[in-house]
Amino acid sequence: QVQLVESGGGLVQAGGSLRLSCAASGSIFRPNAMGWYRQAPGTQRESVATMTSDGSTNYADSVKGRFTISRDYLKNTVYLQMNSLKPEDTAVYYCHLDHRGFGLNYWGQGTQVTVSS
Repeated sequence: QVQLVESGGGLVQAGGSLRLSCAASGSIFRPNAMGWYRQAPGTQRESVATMTSDGSTNYADSVKGRFTISRDYLKNTVYLQMNSLKPEDTAVYYCHLDHRGFGLNYWGQGTQVTVSS
């Protein structure tokens, strides 16, 4: 019913910036939360940044002050602006949609972000 497609990943040097986009198609109901998760090899998937349908945001401590999440509700698109990137930010980044109260969760296919030192 819902499809999430990420884009914008790539290779960047430490200190550089990258902007990820996630376009959602299908039926998006409120309340919901959209966010970005990441998973590095051999690690658990972790939440990076989340934004609810009322505009509240939540960031992992490791990215506070460097990453910014935003949503365009007219386009059903969520963005992640990543600045001051560090090698430890290297991971596959996944877009996520949570239809809260409905037991429905959707994931994008993931986009690779690689930060070189």
